[in-house]
Amino acid sequence: MIFLNICPRRLPLRTDASMLFDCLALYLSCLFGLLALYFACGFAIARANARHPERRIQSRSQADIVAAEIRQSIMSLAQIAALLAGGLFCQAKGWTLAPIDLAPARPLSIVWGLALFGLSLVLYDAWFYWGHRLMHSRRLYRFHALHHRSIVPTPWSNNSDTAVGTFVEQAYFLVVPFVLPLPAALIILHKLYDQVTGMIGHAGHEYFAAPTARFPWPMLCTTFHDQHHGSFRYNFANTFSIWDRLMGTLHPSYDQTVKRLELPAEAAHGD
Repeated sequence: MIFLNICPRRLPLRTDASMLFDCLALYLSCLFGLLALYFACGFAIARANARHPERRIQSRSQADIVAAEIRQSIMSLAQIAALLAGGLFCQAKGWTLAPIDLAPARPLSIVWGLALFGLSLVLYDAWFYWGHRLMHSRRLYRFHALHHRSIVPTPWSNNSDTAVGTFVEQAYFLVVPFVLPLPAALIILHKLYDQVTGMIGHAGHEYFAAPTARFPWPMLCTTFHDQHHGSFRYNFANTFSIWDRLMGTLHPSYDQTVKRLELPAEAAHGD
């Protein structure tokens, strides 16, 4: 797993210069890892989209702002890397909750790992939902409007947001070591999962429409966030549809649209 050798469970006390070096090394590892994943997923999704135009969700033309999205995303990923590295560094220094030991030799380590990972997904979804709704408020939307320049999203637009919007939605990875005893490996795994699924959510093409992505199941597919970009007022969550269903912010046609997109590709082109 990427970064793991750089983030031991607890770093020894060292001089200020050595501590700064450790922090910088961890930050650069997070940054280069996230950038590599961003470009790998971006090119892979763009290639799949070019091969499957029939899977496009919206018929509206995409704005030609990919270069601007990539530039802004690089800056946002630099900020996200700092948040992630900050949480990991604080944990390694022993300033947070002690992480649960999930060594393979320990009984139930896999069960504990899956349970903690699932709990982190649920907590982050609540964090993201309410933070995202906050960014759509009258006073704060100006700090999120940049992200919505893409009414028809592209995978490159996933991280294209202002510093304020990025902090509100991604500071979870700085805070979570203080509230959950997650091992560093699970925090990193969650962020990698969030990066990949976020870019799939901005793909603009639907590849994962299935009965499990609509009622009564809580999972999502690409259409969920695509509708958010198309309408702005619906579908604020990140991983599950639970909060949007409870708060009445689910797009009225989401379940029906997903059901329609489950049909063969030639019949699934949306508007």
